[in-house]
Amino acid sequence: MFSFSSIKTKLTLWYTLILCGTLFLFGMIAFFSAETQLFRNLDLSLRNEVLWLKNFIEPKAKKIRLKKHRALQSKQEADSILLAKKVSRIKEEFIVEDDTTEFDVIWNQIYQHTLLSPKKQLIQIEDRNGDLLYKSYSLGEETLYFEAVPINTTKLVTIYDKTGKPLRLAVYQSKYAKIFVAYPETDVYEIINSLFSILLLLIPVVILVSILGGYFLANRSLAPVENINKTARNITALNLNERLQKNKVDDEIGRLIETINEMFDRLQQSFELMKQFSADASHELRTPLTIIRGEIELALSSKQSSEEYQRILASILEETVRLSTITDGLLTLAQSERSDQLHLKEAVPLHNIINELFEDISLIASAKEIKLTKKQIDTINILGDSIRLRQLFLNILDNAIKYTQPKGEVAISLLKNGTMAEFIVQDSGIGVAIEDHQKIFDRFYRVDKGRSRSLGGTGLGLSIAKWITESHNGKISVQSEIGKGSTFTITIPSVKK
Repeated sequence: MFSFSSIKTKLTLWYTLILCGTLFLFGMIAFFSAETQLFRNLDLSLRNEVLWLKNFIEPKAKKIRLKKHRALQSKQEADSILLAKKVSRIKEEFIVEDDTTEFDVIWNQIYQHTLLSPKKQLIQIEDRNGDLLYKSYSLGEETLYFEAVPINTTKLVTIYDKTGKPLRLAVYQSKYAKIFVAYPETDVYEIINSLFSILLLLIPVVILVSILGGYFLANRSLAPVENINKTARNITALNLNERLQKNKVDDEIGRLIETINEMFDRLQQSFELMKQFSADASHELRTPLTIIRGEIELALSSKQSSEEYQRILASILEETVRLSTITDGLLTLAQSERSDQLHLKEAVPLHNIINELFEDISLIASAKEIKLTKKQIDTINILGDSIRLRQLFLNILDNAIKYTQPKGEVAISLLKNGTMAEFIVQDSGIGVAIEDHQKIFDRFYRVDKGRSRSLGGTGLGLSIAKWITESHNGKISVQSEIGKGSTFTITIPSVKK
């Protein structure tokens, strides 16, 4: 379907415009180059012709006169004239010997040379006084004339005949003769005009072919894009596993298909995570709600003692707190999806936060008979959100206390490593299997679901910790083995005081 807004049409138009500009530039260059080269060759040909005539005439001019005054009547008269001329011109540069024969031989040879020449050269030769000695038959009644003929130098000029037609003229004068060689410029202009006519006829044809060919090539080149468009329209949430057919050639279209398929992979992964998140959230919320409903139904089914009512209310309160914790975690994670970065505006002294949390966690650790120690706390400041940073470190410390058995140990450190701050928490807890090291940062993931619930965990703490760390341009990692405890390391860029 033809449309001016389509890429195929735009590519064809741009291709045509560029080709038209190129052809126009090529035509101009070809036209003027041909004109220049033709006149250059013409001038060279005229110079060569003058040079040939000069080299042919001068050796013979030393032996005979170049002009015959009158026809000789007898050999005796010729001998007497020859004798007189020998006496009177003994010091001249040439001697007259059988003037008539030699004279005719020279012009006959020049005439034959003119006939054999493929060009329409016009030749005229005069003696030093300007008297005509020879001219081409093609000149007819026309005479070549140029006033300032240079001596021993060939000069090229443009003159006009009686009808006003231009002639390219080469003139040369030696001590023996004046040589005129001309050629009609109209012949050169005929060739140039023929070239112009050919270009004028061919360029529209080439442009028309280029438009059709350009549209065909654009249509064929963009055909895979149309297939991509159709396939992408058919992919919905119900068939996110479908992919675009890969191109056999590793070109721009092939790389585009690969990029779109990778985008669908990420979309499918995100969609699966959302489905899993919704299912996990529903499951996590269903359990406390079921417990609350059951306790309330039990209390309403029959009269209970005050102690039993207190137990029921305590159970409801516990599940309500769990619901509140899960809801807060979900709201925090929803905020993390809207923005990967927090508004980092203030310099936060990490050492102060760690020291305050150490005092608070010490009470919980003491209740479980866990030894909590500080190995090394360096003075470090970072640019960040103090509330979220407190939540980050509290989640890590609370997680270490929950999964460490009584009589166990938890040690914390805050180290300055170049431009980075490293917060390290080591515990002697139950540990995490190597294959679960990355999974524990997923939402609602628990290595031991039953045990985590008994400890009051929601499966969101480490997910929130990871988000806060990454929002501060940091990294969180874990090293652990089953039964040997775990070591969590949080690395965040620090700032100067």
